Formats: sequence, C-alpha cells, structure tokens
Amino acid sequence: MNKRATYEEVQPQIAAPAGKRILVWDLPTRIFHWSLVLAVTVAIVSGEIGGDWMEIHGKAGLAILGLVTFRLVWGFAGSTHARFVNFAPTAGKLRAYLRGRWKGQGHNPLGALSVFALLGLLAVQATTGLFGNDEISFTGPLFALVEEGLANRLTGLHKQLAYVLLGVLALHIVAILVYLVLKKDNLVKPMVTGFKEVRVGASAIKGSWAALVLALAAATAVVSAASGAVHW
Repeated sequence: MNKRATYEEVQPQIAAPAGKRILVWDLPTRIFHWSLVLAVTVAIVSGEIGGDWMEIHGKAGLAILGLVTFRLVWGFAGSTHARFVNFAPTAGKLRAYLRGRWKGQGHNPLGALSVFALLGLLAVQATTGLFGNDEISFTGPLFALVEEGLANRLTGLHKQLAYVLLGVLALHIVAILVYLVLKKDNLVKPMVTGFKEVRVGASAIKGSWAALVLALAAATAVVSAASGAVHW
C-alpha cells in the first residue's frame, strides 16, 4: 500500500521518547500564526492613522478574515496538535492545569482559551468591518449590501470591539512574558522552529496535502466573497 503523501514528508516523524523534542507546530500553523501577527499589526496601525491608510486597513481586514478561515478548517483537518479537539479547554483540563497536573504538548488550557477568544474576536471584527465606514470616504467592500442604519451600528460595534481585542492581545503578550520570566518556558520559540522539548513520548498524525488544499481553498473563497468580487 502506498503511503499517503503529506506536505511535511521532509520533517521527522512526530514521535519522541522521554526528554526529546517533538514537532508540535506544523509549518502551516506557524505560517498562519506569524501572518496573523503581521496582518493584525497592520490593521491596528492603519486604523489608528486613518485617512488614506483606511484602504490598507481594509486589505488587512480581508487578510485576517482569510487567515481565520484557514485556521478554522485546519483546526478540524490539520495535524494532531493543530486540531481544536486536542486542545479544547474543557473544565477537566482547566482544573488539572490549575492544580499542576495537566500534561500536554500543544496549547495549555489557558492558552487554548486565549486562542479561541482571539479567533472569535478577529472573525467578528473582520466581518463587521466589511459593512463599516469611516464617515468620510472609506466604506467596507460589502457596505452597499445593508441599510445605512445597520452599517452604522456595525461600524460602532467594530470600533468598540477593537478595545476588547487590544485587551485580549495585551493579556496574550503578558502571559508569554510571565511564562518566559517566571517559568523559564519560551512559548515563542516553538512557534518559530515548530519543535518543543517534552518529558514524555508523544505521537501524532500529520496534516495531508488534501487538508492543506481544502483550507487554502476555503480561505480564498471567503476572501473573494468578502471583497465584493462575488456579486450577490
């Protein structure tokens, strides 16, 4: 039987004995993460500047929407540690983590809460921006599809959620610094290299090329529709 090809056949098998490092974050997850960091940074800066920068702000919002769509699909069809089911923050996992008994290779339960909160907020933020306006010259690509009153309400929500998003991002950064300083655990390094030191052996499945193509296709379709390229 032929072995199914994967996008990371050049990577070592995700398995390791005690005291070894394993591939926790696959390449698509790492590219998604840092692309999202860049897109959100551009969106925040351009939104604060306003004016002619609003065009860039809109494009950054579309990029965020596409990236979130990709991550949602990859969260169901991707490799083991990228799948939501494997790090969903259940009550049992949270209790175990708070008592110091949680063991895992991917996001810890509190980190998982942060991930889901950020993905949810970004999805809503990007979507409301599609129908918004800056009350001067810029309008979102789908602004004409809704009544002006609704567009104004969505714009207001978009602005209000921006502060919530900044707060969640700040907490996310603070948590990374706390882990680095107090626990001597560098959470950023694995998201760059993909590898993490573990105490116990671990095994996982890789994401297939088919899953990667599906996630990219879904992201492309959503961005195309959101940009107004598809006529409703």
